[in-house]
Amino acid sequence: MRLRTQPTSATRLSRRRALRAIGGLTLVFSVRSPAFGASIVAVRVWPAADYTRVTIESDAPLAQRHFMAENPGRLVIDIDGLELSPALRDLVGKVRADDPFIAAVRAGQNQPRVVRLVIDLKQASAPQLFTLAPVAAYQHRLVFDLYPAIERDPLLALIRDKQLAEQQAAKSVQDALGEFIGKVDKPPLVPPLAPTPPSIPPPFPAVAAAPSPAPAPTAQQQTPAPLPAAAQGRIDRLIVVALDPGHGGEDPGASGPSGLHEKDVVLAIALQLRDAINALPNMRAMLTRDADFFVPLHERVRKARRVQADLFVSIHADAFITPQARGASVFALSQGGATSAAARWMANRENAADTVGGVNVNAKDAVVVSTLLDMSTTAQIRDSLKLGGEVLGQIGRVGKLHKGSVEQAGFAVLKAPDIPSILVESAFISNPEEEAKLRDPDYQAQLVKALAVGIQRYFAKNPPLARSRQL
Repeated sequence: MRLRTQPTSATRLSRRRALRAIGGLTLVFSVRSPAFGASIVAVRVWPAADYTRVTIESDAPLAQRHFMAENPGRLVIDIDGLELSPALRDLVGKVRADDPFIAAVRAGQNQPRVVRLVIDLKQASAPQLFTLAPVAAYQHRLVFDLYPAIERDPLLALIRDKQLAEQQAAKSVQDALGEFIGKVDKPPLVPPLAPTPPSIPPPFPAVAAAPSPAPAPTAQQQTPAPLPAAAQGRIDRLIVVALDPGHGGEDPGASGPSGLHEKDVVLAIALQLRDAINALPNMRAMLTRDADFFVPLHERVRKARRVQADLFVSIHADAFITPQARGASVFALSQGGATSAAARWMANRENAADTVGGVNVNAKDAVVVSTLLDMSTTAQIRDSLKLGGEVLGQIGRVGKLHKGSVEQAGFAVLKAPDIPSILVESAFISNPEEEAKLRDPDYQAQLVKALAVGIQRYFAKNPPLARSRQL
C-alpha cells in the first residue's frame, strides 16, 4: 500500500507555472496555426515598363519579412508558414526574359516553415510589399510591386517617341525616293534629326466645326473639310490624348459568355486608337497601360495629368446581370447624383476595380491624389459633355446605342479637375452577340474610327490653347 502525500505549496506553485506556460504555448499556436496551414493556390507575374507585380495567392494569410541586398541588387523575402512546394517553384519559370525589373527568381527552404525568395533585379527598384484580403474569385494574396527607383518623365518620353516616329517616317520616305532615283553622291534629302519631317497622312480626315447641325451623311458621304485656318492657327502645340484601357492584370473586368475578358478587348481597341491618333498631325496618344498589368484608378488620372493631357478617354466593355442588355454608352462625371440607376450601378462596378486589382492602401500618393480628385470643376464637366456628345454621335453610326445621350455618374477615373474626361462602354460583353462583335477585328476597326473622328470633331469645335498647367 502506497501512502499519498499532500503536495507542498512550492509544488503547487510549480504546477501552476507549468500550466500557464502550456496555456501560453497553446495560445501562440492557435494564432499561428492558419499561417502554418497555408497552401499556395497560384503564383502570377505581371511584367510591364511601369512596374512588375508578383502575386502569391494562398488559402490563408501569409506573413513576410524582406530586405534589399546589393552587388548584385536583389530583393530577399522570407515567407512564414510555408514549405517549399511545386507551386512556388513554378514562380521561377514564370519570369520572362524581357521583364524590365526581374532577372531571375530563386526559391529555397531557408528554415523549417520559412521559404526564402530571392528576386534578382535588373535595375534599381523601390519595392512595395502588401497583402490583400479575399475578394471576387481571389483568396488571400501576398503582393510584391517592383517600381523603378527613379520615375521617368512621361511627357519627355512622349515627345521623344513622337520625334523617333517622325524620324523613322522621314527615313522611309527618303529610302523610297532613293530607290526611285538611284543612289547618288549628294546630301540626304531629309537630315536625320530634321525638326519637321514629312507629315504623315492621317487615316481619318480632319473635321470642321459646323455652325449648325446638318443632316447626318451616309458612310460614303462622310468626308469632312479640314480645320478652318483660324482654328488651325490656335493649335500651337502638341495635342495629347490620354487613352485608358480599363482593368488589367489581376483585374480581368467583365467576362463574356465565351470567356472573352474585358481587359483584353479594351487594350486591343486602345492600341489601335493610339496608332490612329499618333498618325494625325500635331497629336499624340498616351496609354495608361500598354500591356496586361493593373493600374489603380487614381494612378490612371495621375498619368494623364503628368503628360498634361488635353483629353482623357477611358475604354471599357459593359456588362449586366442579364444577357439581353446591349448597346454602347458614353459617360461623363457628375458632381451630384447619377443621371440614372443604371449609370449609378455602372459607376459602382467600375469604381470597385481597385479592390479586385489590388491597391496598396499604405502608399503615400493615394491619399494626396484622392484629395485632389475631389476638386472636379463645372468647366471640366461641361467640356466632358461636349466631348462625350461628339464621340457618342460617331459610335451611333457603328452600332446600337444603349442610350442616345451622354450619361453622368461618379466615376473615380473621370475626376481629373482640369482634363475633359469620358468613359466609353463600347458594347455589352455580357451579351453573346455583342461579345462576338467585340472579338471581331472589323468591328474593332469601325469603333476605333468612330472614336478618332469624335475626338477630331471635339478639337475642331474646341481648339486647345497654349498650356497653362505645369508638370
